[in-house]
Amino acid sequence: MRRPLLIEVEACGICGADVSDIERADPSLQPPRVPGHEVVGRVVALGEGAPSRWKLRQRVGVGRLGGHCNECDECRQAQFQLCRNQPLVGATCDDGYAEMMLARGTGLVSIPDEFDSVEAAPILCAGIATFNALKKWGAEAGDLIAVLGIGGLGHMALQYARKMGFKVAAVGHGQDVAEDALTLGAHLYIDTSEEDAARKLNAMGGAKAIITTIGNAEAVSSCGGTCPARQAGAAWCGQGPVARVGRSSRRRRAQFARIDHRHALRKRKNLDFGVLTGVRPKIETMPLKKASEAYRKMKPGDVKFRMVLTMKETRHAH
Repeated sequence: MRRPLLIEVEACGICGADVSDIERADPSLQPPRVPGHEVVGRVVALGEGAPSRWKLRQRVGVGRLGGHCNECDECRQAQFQLCRNQPLVGATCDDGYAEMMLARGTGLVSIPDEFDSVEAAPILCAGIATFNALKKWGAEAGDLIAVLGIGGLGHMALQYARKMGFKVAAVGHGQDVAEDALTLGAHLYIDTSEEDAARKLNAMGGAKAIITTIGNAEAVSSCGGTCPARQAGAAWCGQGPVARVGRSSRRRRAQFARIDHRHALRKRKNLDFGVLTGVRPKIETMPLKKASEAYRKMKPGDVKFRMVLTMKETRHAH
C-alpha cells in the first residue's frame, strides 16, 4: 500500500474509537500497531508519486480514512468513500501516536494558519463527525436541534449548532455539565435525572434533529420520538460510523455515513467554518511519552473534553 508522504507529527488527538483499535488489535502483529487518527503535522519528505499540491514543511491533517487509491473501480466512478484499498488510520495502518508517520496524499487536508496543531487535531474526527451530522438534516436557522451527550463529540456539536443558527437544547444526565453546555452554545439544558427529555422537547414543538453522541439505545429511542413526522430522527457520532435514523409516518429508515465522509474537502470545509466562527475544541494535552497515561484518562471519560498528545519535546526521527 503506497503512502508516499512522510509527516512529522505535531499533535494527535486521543479518540474513543482508539479503544477498539488498541484493545482489539491482533496480538500476533509484530511490531504492534501504532494507533491514532486525529493527526496534525508537517510534510518532511515526498516520495515517488506524491501529489504536487503537497509541499515540504506544509502543515497537514489526517483523519480516520487514510485516503483513496484512485485505481479501483469505485474510485474510477468517483465513489471515493467506497474505495477498496483505503486504509483506516490507526487500525489497518500505523499512525498518530508517534513522532513520524507515513500518509497518502489523498487522505490529507491542509490546516489553516488560524488553528494551532493541538486545536486542529480533534476536529479531524470529533469535529467532522458532528459537523457533517448537522449538515445532513437540511435544518434551517431557528429550528430546534437537540444534542444528547455533552462530552468530546457533544461539546463540538453544541458549538456548531449554535453558530449555524439553530435553537440548541443540550440533553445530559446531572448538573455537572449544565454550565459547560450553556457556555458552549446551548440555549437550554435538559437534565434527564430531573425531567423527561422527550416531554420537554415535545412541549417545545419537537426537535428537527437529534445529534446523539452516546451508545445508550434506550435514551436515544426515547428522544427520537420527539421529532415531527417526516423529519429526521437521530444522528449517532461515535466509535465507527455516523448513523442517522429518520422517521416518515410510521416507517423508520436508517442511513449511514463514515466519519470522514467522502474526501478531504469535507474536512477543509469544517476547518474553514471554524476559522469563520471561532469554533474550537476544549482540550487537555499530554506529551507523547505519557501516551499510556493520557489514554487511561480518556477511556473512562475523565477528560474535559478532548485529550491531545503533543510532540514538541521530541526530535526528528530521521
